[in-house]
Amino acid sequence: MGNKCCSSCSSDEEQDPSWKKKKIVVIVVSGILLLAGLYLEQIMSEHSASQVIFFLVTLFAGYQIIKKGLASAMKFRFDMNFLMSLAAFGAFIIGEGAEGASVMFLYFLAEFLEEYAAERSRKSIGALLNLTPETAIILRDGKETKVHVQEIKIGDILVVKPGDKIPIDGVVSSGSSSINQASITGESMPASKKIGDEVFAGTINEEGYLEIKATKASNQTVLSKIIKLVENAEKEKSKTEIFIDRFARYYTPIVILISVLVFVVPVFILKLPFETWFYRSLVLLVVSCPCALAISTPVSMVSAITSAAKNGVLIKGGSYIEEMKTVKVIVFDKTGTLTEGKPEVTDVISLNKHSEKELLEIAASLESKSNHPIAQAISAYSNKNGVKKHDVEHFHAVSGKGLHGNIKGRYYHIGKSDEFLDSKLKTPKAMIEKLEDEGKTAVIIASKDHVVGIIAVMDKLRETAGETISNLKKRGLRTVMLTGDNERVAHAISEKIGIDEHYAGLLPEEKVKKIDEFLEKYECVAMVGDGVNDAPALAKAHVGIAMGAIGSDVAIETADIALMHDDLSKVEYLVSLSNKTLLIVKQNIFISIIVKGSFAILAFPGLVPLWLAVAAGDMGLSLIVIGNALRIGKK
Repeated sequence: MGNKCCSSCSSDEEQDPSWKKKKIVVIVVSGILLLAGLYLEQIMSEHSASQVIFFLVTLFAGYQIIKKGLASAMKFRFDMNFLMSLAAFGAFIIGEGAEGASVMFLYFLAEFLEEYAAERSRKSIGALLNLTPETAIILRDGKETKVHVQEIKIGDILVVKPGDKIPIDGVVSSGSSSINQASITGESMPASKKIGDEVFAGTINEEGYLEIKATKASNQTVLSKIIKLVENAEKEKSKTEIFIDRFARYYTPIVILISVLVFVVPVFILKLPFETWFYRSLVLLVVSCPCALAISTPVSMVSAITSAAKNGVLIKGGSYIEEMKTVKVIVFDKTGTLTEGKPEVTDVISLNKHSEKELLEIAASLESKSNHPIAQAISAYSNKNGVKKHDVEHFHAVSGKGLHGNIKGRYYHIGKSDEFLDSKLKTPKAMIEKLEDEGKTAVIIASKDHVVGIIAVMDKLRETAGETISNLKKRGLRTVMLTGDNERVAHAISEKIGIDEHYAGLLPEEKVKKIDEFLEKYECVAMVGDGVNDAPALAKAHVGIAMGAIGSDVAIETADIALMHDDLSKVEYLVSLSNKTLLIVKQNIFISIIVKGSFAILAFPGLVPLWLAVAAGDMGLSLIVIGNALRIGKK
């Protein structure tokens, strides 16, 4: 039977915006008729007239319920609609019309309240959908023209004024501004954007006038992918959900059989009163239906997934929330994960009578021919300090041997320290080792005869790296760092942020082998990387977490969980969310079993009336489960 026992899980009217008004009318009219019937029966002693009114209440409030119940019974699926219909008409058979009408009215009210409460857990998707404006202003022949976002083509120039939402992903072609990207990244601080910077649909232009060149169609934006991913994630069932579904599938027929036996054995074998035991069997039938149990897990998972999406964390399914609870070790890539992935110059050391300015001129001139991150760091530092670049003659780059060329007729060579191992030049090993012990990469500049200087660069650690690692360790998780950098740099960074163990000098395929080793050693492994270079290792781990996925389609597609912003603390948030979600799932399951079990036991001696079985054992319990699940989204 699974989730189908509850209308709140699969309402036919979910897409109809007027569903609330229609149901409120039914509730008000049915309530008035029910009160009128009770008045006639209890005060006026008009039994026949009251039974007619009770029957009208049953038909008016229960039309859709009875219709769905009969349809499911014809397919041999005895869902909650069928059980409630059976209970209501059973009550009329034994002359308890008030009970029958109350059952149908309360169940209809329960449906309405469950749908209304459960709708709140789906609001995040609606909020995401509303982030993107339906229209946009584009420049055509120098004039501003309003078009629907679906008409925007790649290459169109859009006008976005202060306070407007950006309608499509693109690149700033004119102007500068601060952009509120909280809807995508969960980051509250606005991001500064200038010409050439990427901007995303659904974010808000807070200050300046912008012209944006569209780079994606409306159905290919980062926001549209987030919406699709979250919608798909909410449909994907966790292991607990699958188990509960299977349990409900077998549980329901057993409950029906027990209810039949509760009626048949006392009446036909023990010769006890027909009405008494028929009524008790109906109560048992209603109270034992696993509606609250069936929705206990899915509503919790939906709440967790949508809450995470609002915080800039995309989770591809409830199974990954469960996996995070069992993770024993978290493996981090270094570059772009624990560090910002943007090396910065930290030291400029001149040797052999060369000035710092001359050294930077040589380095900047050679590195201007390369796109390597270290080359970009040296070029940026040189530009900042107004260093002049010279023409390079006979330039050539040798893999593993650095850059070579002639500047002002003199030969120079620049490269990392390990690229000079086979060189006959005398390198200042003690100085290089000292720099590397500090976590820096030593770049050597040499002429044909001798080393002329060293430039040290270092990949800046993320501000939250140390705190995040410390908090994860407090939770009992082991932390590991994998890097392609050398041992000294890896050791220095590990010591600085408190990583438990590290492995250096690894190629991408060697990282995958390390993940294999951890999978054998630990029960469950999570891997955090940049989602591009680390894709194989992310795929191999139980849970792959991609950092900074806002501009990376690859990261969103390959990882199990994508952190839209470069915020390492979201890894701890994930662990916390997983623990909180699984705790609430356990609470919901426990509450459902205890309450249902207690009511079932009390049904045998006749201590639970039919209306209370619906009001408390079904409606009340389901609302408690939904309300408890909604706590996941609250901090």
